[in-house]
Amino acid sequence: MDYNQNLVYRIALTLVKGIGAVTAKQVIDTLPDVSMLFKEKARLLEQIPGVSRRVIADIHTGEALRRAEKELQFIRKNSIRALFIQDADYPQRMKDCTDAPIMLYFRGNANLNAAKIISFVGTRHATAYGREMTEHLIADIAKAYPDTLIVSGLAYGIDIQAHRSALKHNLPTVGILAHGLDRIYPAEHRTAAVEMLKQGGLLTDFMSETNPDKPNFVKRNRIVAGIADCTVVVESAEKGGALITANIADSYNKDVFALPGRATDTCSTGCNNLIKYKKAALITSANDIFREMCWLEDQKGAPQAVQRNLFVDLTPEEQTVVAQLTANGKQMNQLCIALDLPISKLAAMMFELEMKGVVRCFAGGIYRLIL
Repeated sequence: MDYNQNLVYRIALTLVKGIGAVTAKQVIDTLPDVSMLFKEKARLLEQIPGVSRRVIADIHTGEALRRAEKELQFIRKNSIRALFIQDADYPQRMKDCTDAPIMLYFRGNANLNAAKIISFVGTRHATAYGREMTEHLIADIAKAYPDTLIVSGLAYGIDIQAHRSALKHNLPTVGILAHGLDRIYPAEHRTAAVEMLKQGGLLTDFMSETNPDKPNFVKRNRIVAGIADCTVVVESAEKGGALITANIADSYNKDVFALPGRATDTCSTGCNNLIKYKKAALITSANDIFREMCWLEDQKGAPQAVQRNLFVDLTPEEQTVVAQLTANGKQMNQLCIALDLPISKLAAMMFELEMKGVVRCFAGGIYRLIL
C-alpha cells in the first residue's frame, strides 16, 4: 500500500467518533492493517472490542477519511512528521502509557527517543527564584549530559524559561502543544518556537485547525509526563497544570522531582505538598536528579558492568535478567514480557538479585542496576 494512503487510514482511525486511544489499540491489535477498518463489512468490524454499530455508522459516512486526506496535505506542505504508535521513531517511553496517543505530529530535528529526557513544569506566574533555579538546573544538566532532551509545554512562566535555558546552553528542547502545528500559542513565544525548530522541535497529538482550548492543555500534559524519564516541578501553586502533570507522571510510574520553597510562598505550595505527601523527591541541584536516576553510574563507564559479572555469582537466568535492565530501568511487567516469564518466578529472581546487590527497586516499581 502507498505510504501516503496508509497514513490517511492511520490518521482517520483517530478521527472516528467513539474510538479513543484504548479502542484504537484494540483495532490495531485485531486487524492486520488499519485500512481494513474502513473497507471491511460491518459483520467483521462488530467482532472488534469497542467497535459498536454506532461507530461503524460513523466510519461509513467517510468523514474521517476526508478529514484525514486534508491533514495529509497540511503535513506534506509543512514538512511535518506523522508518528504512528507502531513506528520505530514514535516516542518509545510513551508506549507504556495506557492512554498514549495513537498519532503524534512533530516538526523539528530532536531525537524523541534520546538516551535522557527530562520534562520541566511549573507555574505560569514564575518568580525570580523559579526562573533562576530553572536556569541553574538546566545549565548543570548541559554540563553533565550535553545530549539531554528538555521537554516542556511552551507556556508562560517555568515552561518558557526551561525552553530558553535549554536553547542558551545548546540542549535540544521540545515544546508539547495543546493545539495544531498551524499556530503558536501564546504568540509571544513564537521567536523561541522558531529557534526550537532548529534545536529541538514542536510536538502535538492535535491536528491542524485545533484551537488551544482549555481541555486540550490537560490532555497535552500526559505527553509532557509520558515522553520523559522524569518530571521536574520547579514552582507550583496548590492547584494547577504542573501538579496535574506530576500526578500523571506518578501514575505512569515515572520519577517526579520537586524544588522546595518557603512555607509562606504560594508559588511553592504545590511543590512542598508533593514532597510532604511523598509524590515527589526533593531536589536542590541537578546532581540530586542524576543520583536518583542512577545516571551518575553512566559517567563511570562500562568497566563497572564487567566488575559486576566477575565478582557476583549469577545464574544464567539471572544474567538474562541483568542484560534486560537498561540505564533507565524497567518495571516488573516489562521484564515479564521481554523475558516471557511468569511474574511469580521473576519476582523471586528479582528478590535474589536485590539480595546480591545487583539491582534495586526505585520509586514506581522501576528496577535498575546498581554498583
